[in-house]
Amino acid sequence: MSLLRRRKPADSDKNRAPVPVLVNESDADSTKGSKASPVPVLDSVRRGKARWSCLDSCCWWIGFVCSTWWFLLFLYNAMPASFPQYVTEAITGPLPDPPGVKLKKEGLRAKHPVVFVPGIVTGGLELWEGHQCAEALFRKRLWGGTFGEVYKRPSCWVEHMSLDNETGLDPPGIRVRPVSGLVAADYFVPGYFVWAVLIANLARIGYEEKTMYMAAYDWRISFQNTEVRDQSLSRIKSNIELMVATNGGKKVVVIPHSMGVLYFLHFMKWVEAPVPMGGGGGPDWCARHIKAVMNIGGPFLGVPKAFTGLFSAEAKDVAVARALAPDVLDFDLLGLQTLRHVMRMTRTWDATMSMIPKGGDTIWGGLDWAPEDGYECSNGQKKQQKNGNNGSPNGNGNKTKTGVERPRVNYGRMVSFGKDVAEAASSVIEQLDFRDSKKGNAMADSNASCQEVWTEYHELGSVGRKAVADYKVYTAGSVLDLLQFIAPKMMRRGSDHFSYGIADDLEDPKYSHYKYWSNPLETKLPDAPEMEIFSMYGVGVPTERAYVYKMASSAECSIPFQINTSAEGGPNNPCLKGGVYLSDGDETVPVLSAGFMCARGWRGKTRFNPAGIKTVVREYSHSPPSNFLQGRGSQSGAHVDIMGNFALIEDVIRVAAGATGEEIGDQVFSEVFKWSEKINLKL
Repeated sequence: MSLLRRRKPADSDKNRAPVPVLVNESDADSTKGSKASPVPVLDSVRRGKARWSCLDSCCWWIGFVCSTWWFLLFLYNAMPASFPQYVTEAITGPLPDPPGVKLKKEGLRAKHPVVFVPGIVTGGLELWEGHQCAEALFRKRLWGGTFGEVYKRPSCWVEHMSLDNETGLDPPGIRVRPVSGLVAADYFVPGYFVWAVLIANLARIGYEEKTMYMAAYDWRISFQNTEVRDQSLSRIKSNIELMVATNGGKKVVVIPHSMGVLYFLHFMKWVEAPVPMGGGGGPDWCARHIKAVMNIGGPFLGVPKAFTGLFSAEAKDVAVARALAPDVLDFDLLGLQTLRHVMRMTRTWDATMSMIPKGGDTIWGGLDWAPEDGYECSNGQKKQQKNGNNGSPNGNGNKTKTGVERPRVNYGRMVSFGKDVAEAASSVIEQLDFRDSKKGNAMADSNASCQEVWTEYHELGSVGRKAVADYKVYTAGSVLDLLQFIAPKMMRRGSDHFSYGIADDLEDPKYSHYKYWSNPLETKLPDAPEMEIFSMYGVGVPTERAYVYKMASSAECSIPFQINTSAEGGPNNPCLKGGVYLSDGDETVPVLSAGFMCARGWRGKTRFNPAGIKTVVREYSHSPPSNFLQGRGSQSGAHVDIMGNFALIEDVIRVAAGATGEEIGDQVFSEVFKWSEKINLKL
C-alpha cells in the first residue's frame, strides 16, 4: 500500500510548491528508526476532509450573536445621547416637543398631587424570605428588572412566585413583597418603560416625588388580601390624606392602569366602608380627597384572555409560538418553564380572577348575538371616524368589496370547540351538558408526578375532558361554569373575593361585602358629585374576543385543551386569525370592556352612579412607529405602549394642572356608543 510523502525540494525547486510523491509503506516504516525528522503524512487522504459538526455551528453562531450584541451595546453607549433623535429627525423631520415641554410653554404648572396605580405584572416584586435555593437573593427582584433568576434557577423561581393553593397567601417560609416607590413600576425591564415617560413629563411642569406617589401592591393576591397581608389599602389611604394635607388641600388625581383600575374601584368602596372590613373613612372620603380618576386601559368588565390564561395558559401570542415550536413549550427539560409550570404558578394568583368577563351574556352576547355584530376587521381600523362611526365602513353590510357573503362572526361564542361550531347556526349545535359529568383520576393514579406539574387537570380524567369538548360552545355566562368544573379549588378561592354578575337591587345588604367591590355592575360609585371619572384607552388594534379550541394530546400531564391555531378565516373572514376572533380594542382589553361603563353604565345619574359623577370617554387611535428608531412610538394605542402616547399624557397633565372633564370632553373613534346601546341593562 502506498502513502503520500513530500520530497525535499532541490535548489532549483525552491520557487515551486512541494509535490507529493508516492512511496511504499515499507519505505515509510524504514525511516522510523532514523534520526531524520518524521515524514509528514497527508492524513486527509486516509481519513477524509474534517467535517464541520452541528456543535461547531452552534458554538460559532452563539459566539457571533454574543460578539455582535456586545459590539452594538458598545456603540450604543459610545454614541451621543442626541444621536437617535438626530437620525430620526433626518428621516421623518423634526419631532414634536414632549407634552411636558409643550404644556410648560403654555404656562401649565403642577397643581393636584398625582397617584399612580399599576396593573397586573408591571409592578416589581422582591424577595424578603425564601428557601435554601434562593440564598443570596434577599431584597432582589424576582419579578421585573432583568429576570435573571428565571434562567439561573427556574424551578426555584416558580416555587417562590407561587402562592399557597389553600389560602392564596404566602407559602410557608416564603415572603415576596412589592417594591416601593416610583421605581416599582417606572420600567418593567431595563429599556421597557411603563410609567417612566408619564413621570418624566409630569416632572417637566414641576412635579416631584413628594407630589407623586406609586401605589404599589402585590398584584398576585386578591385585592382584599393586599390589606390583610400588607395593609396596602391603608397605605394608599394614608398617603393620599398626607398629599392632600401637604399640598394646600388640593385633591389628588388618581391614574390607574389595567388591573389597577379594578383595584382602585375596590379601594373606593373599601375606604368608605366601616371597619373591620373597610377603611372607615366615611361616606364622603372620596368627595373630600379625589378630584378625578383617569383610568387607562381599564378592563372594567373583564377580558376574554383572562379566561384562556386560566383554561390553557394561553393567549394569542402564546398559541402562535406553541404552534411554531410545540416541542419547546410542551417539553419539560431540566426544570425549564413550560406551559404546565406556568399554569401551576398562575392558578395560584387570585388577582387574575378579577379579570374574568363580568355581566355574562347580557354584556358579552349569547349564541346568536353580540354587541359588536357587524364589526369588520379588514378595514374597520383605518376608516374609523372621530366621534363615532355608526355605519358599515364600506357600505356593503355583511359582504366583501367583491360582493361575497361574509361568514357571520359570533362574538358571543367566547369558546368554540371547532371552527364549524363557531360558525354554525345555534339550532344545529347539539350540546351535551358537562356539569354533572363524572370526573376521573386515572391520570393521577398512573403518574403521581402530575400533581407536581400543575394544579387540578390531573383530577379531571378522560371522561371529564371529553365532556368539556362535547358541550361544544361556551358564552360568557357558561365559561364560569366551565372554570368551576375544571378547577373547583381555584374557583372556590376566587368566589370568596370576586363576583361576575349583575346586581338586581344594589340596596341589598349583601352587596356591602368586599367580593362585589371590583365589579362595576354590582356596586355603586361614591357619593362624590364633583369627582370625575375618565376612561382612556387605545383603539384600532386587533384584540382577542373569542376563541376556537381543540382537544390536545392525551399524554399524561399535558394540558388537555389548546387554541386551534390552524383555524383561519381567510380573506372572507379576516376577524379569525390563528384560532382567535379579533375585535376592536387595545390588543388586550376590548372596546366593550374599556368603554361601556363611562359611555353608558355610569353616564348621567344611573343606579350604578347615583351621584351623577361626570364621565368622559377618551379613545386614542393606534398609530405604530414609522421606524425602529422611534422605539414603541408616541402615538401607540396598545395596552402598555399607550403609557407613552403623547396625546394621552397631554390629557393627564392638563387635568393634573387643573382642567376639568368638561374642558377635555369625549374623543371617540370606535363604535362604543352604538354597541353600548345594544346591551339591555337596567340603569
